[in-house]
Amino acid sequence: MFLTGFAALAVVPTLPTAAQDLNGVSVFPLVAGCFVAASLLGGVLGGHWADRAGALRPLAAGVVLAVATLLVSGASTTIWQLAAGRFLDGLAGGMVAVSINAAIGRAYPEHLRPRVLALMSACWIVPSLVGPPLAGLVVEWWSWRAVFFGLAALTVLPALAVVAVLRRASWSAARPQSGDRLPRPALMVATAVSLGAALGQYGVSGWSTGHLLFAAGGFALLGVFSSRLLPPGTWRAARGLPATVLLCGLGSGVFFTLEAYVPLLLITDRGASPVVVGMAFTGAAVAWAGSSWVQGRLLENCPRHRLVVAGALVQATAVALAVAGTLSATPAYTAASAMVVAAVGMGMYAPSLTVLSLTHSPPGRQGYASSAMQTTQNLGQVTVLGLSSALLNTCLSAGSVDAVGYSAAFGILLAPCTLAALLAARARSM
Repeated sequence: MFLTGFAALAVVPTLPTAAQDLNGVSVFPLVAGCFVAASLLGGVLGGHWADRAGALRPLAAGVVLAVATLLVSGASTTIWQLAAGRFLDGLAGGMVAVSINAAIGRAYPEHLRPRVLALMSACWIVPSLVGPPLAGLVVEWWSWRAVFFGLAALTVLPALAVVAVLRRASWSAARPQSGDRLPRPALMVATAVSLGAALGQYGVSGWSTGHLLFAAGGFALLGVFSSRLLPPGTWRAARGLPATVLLCGLGSGVFFTLEAYVPLLLITDRGASPVVVGMAFTGAAVAWAGSSWVQGRLLENCPRHRLVVAGALVQATAVALAVAGTLSATPAYTAASAMVVAAVGMGMYAPSLTVLSLTHSPPGRQGYASSAMQTTQNLGQVTVLGLSSALLNTCLSAGSVDAVGYSAAFGILLAPCTLAALLAARARSM
C-alpha cells in the first residue's frame, strides 16, 4: 500500500508534462480519467477472483501488472500509449485494492479491522510528503520518463515480498452458503461500465457538441449497466450492504470533486502559488491518515454508522469552506483548507464503511463486497464530478464570473453530504 500511494501521488503531477511532450494536451482529460475508469473493471475482476480462488492470486497479478504498466507508460512514444498505460495501471490498482480488503476481511477478526484499515491509510503519509515534490524535481532535472521507470524499479522487490509473505498463510476462498450466492456480473458488463466512465469524464471536460455527445453516451452506459455490478437494492439504499455501498459512492464523489476543483480555483481564480496547492494536498493526506488513526484507535467502540454521519457532516463543513473560498474577501487558504477538512471527514467515513461492508458481506463473499465498494467509489467520482463540471461549464458559458461558477459547482456537493448523513443508519450493523 505504501508503494501504491507513492506511485499514485508521484505519477499524477507528471502527466501534464508527459502529455505536452507527446503532443497530446487536447486529449489529456481522457488520459487523466483512464485510471478511474479502469479501476471499475479491475475492482470487479479482483473481487470475484478473490472469492473464487482467495486473495493471493488477484493481489499477485495486480502488483505484477502495476510494475508492467509503469514500464509501458515510461516508454510511451504517443499519447495513446500513455493512455493505455494509465488504463492498465487503473486495472492493477482496482485489483490490488479489492484484494487487500478481501484479505483483511478473512485474516482479521471484526474488532481489529478498523486498526488495520487505519494502518493502510497511514501508509499514504510519507508518499504524500515526498512523492509530488520529488517527482517534480526528477521531471525538472531529468525526464518525466525517469519517474515511471524509477517507480517500476522500486516496486519490483516489494511486489515479490508481498507474494512471498502471503504464501505462508492460507488465503483460500471460503465456500459461500447456498442461500448467499450472488449474481456474478459478466465481463462485458464491467467493460461497458468502465467505458462509460471514461467517456463521461472526457465529455464533461469541455463544452461543445462533441463533448456533450461523449458525456451523454458515457452516462447512458453507466445508467444501463452499473446496477448489475452492485448488490440488489443499492440505488434505493436497502438496509445492510446495499446502503453501505451507496454511501461509499456519495462520500467519495464529494471528496474527489473538491480535490479536483479546489486546486483549479486556487491557480486560475485566486492567484495562489503552486506551493499553497502542494501544501493543501499534503495536508489532506496527513489529515486523512490522522483521522483514520483516531477512528481505529480512540473510537473503535463507537458504532460505525455514527462515524459515517460525523464524516458526512465534516464534509459538508468542507463544502461550505470551499464556497467561502471563492469570495475575493476571503484569503486563498480558506479554499485550500476545504481539502484538509474534507480529508478529516473521509478518514472517519471511508474506514467505517469498509468495516460495515465486511460485516454485511455473506460468508466467503468479502471479495464481492469489496468489489462493489470499489465500483461505487469510482462511480461516485465520475457522477458527482460530472454534475459539478456540467454546472461549472454552464455558468461560465452563460457569462458568469469564475467565482459564481465555482460556487455553484461546490454548492451542489451539499446534496450528497446531506443524503449520506440521512442514510447512514440504514448501513448500521445489527
